[in-house]
Amino acid sequence: MESIIFIAPPAAGKGTQSKLLCDTYHIPHISTGDLLREASKTENERGKLIKEKMEQGAFVSDDIILELIEERLKEKDCDNGYILDGFPRNIEQAIAYEKILEKLNKKLGIVILLEVDKDLACKRITGRLNCPECGSVYNEIIEESKPKEAGICDRCGGKLKKRSDDNSTTFSTRYDTYLEKTGPLIKYYQDKNILFRVESNDSKETFEQIKNILQGRNEL
Repeated sequence: MESIIFIAPPAAGKGTQSKLLCDTYHIPHISTGDLLREASKTENERGKLIKEKMEQGAFVSDDIILELIEERLKEKDCDNGYILDGFPRNIEQAIAYEKILEKLNKKLGIVILLEVDKDLACKRITGRLNCPECGSVYNEIIEESKPKEAGICDRCGGKLKKRSDDNSTTFSTRYDTYLEKTGPLIKYYQDKNILFRVESNDSKETFEQIKNILQGRNEL
């Protein structure tokens, strides 16, 4: 199984597709956000620094992120591939990541670019509801994603909440930043002939497209 790097704008469905892939192919989903949150709980100098940066809303240095990724990739469950989410974010990180792979004798794998209509992505963000009890996600704007009972989780009955930053202004800023920062990275992977573009307007169709890509790669 090849490792997968996801590149996607906000609300393109990266989390949904990662979960489907993990469940189907039994490979781990590695999120830099999760790695940082976990590391911030440790009572050492690095953990305290990460916690401080996160509480300030500041960026954690590339050196620390690369260190965390290298440590995670050494774990046994990554031997048969993994999904990398939220990294790399620029060409400098991409080059540093490849040096880690070379050191660990791992292959680069493929890059999947999820493309989504901006208006739909905005609806996904502004209508998003989260269950703090079980982690389920719903949407009060998109019909097929609404909870059966308004404000209540279908799975556990918990009260659904909306994040304060799930608004159109924040979304537009994040979306524009994504376009500005990831353009060069998309070209970088395109030039390596490992980038695949997938429409992400419908989660089921998106997953089928990704499965077809992986099947085609395995047949080479």
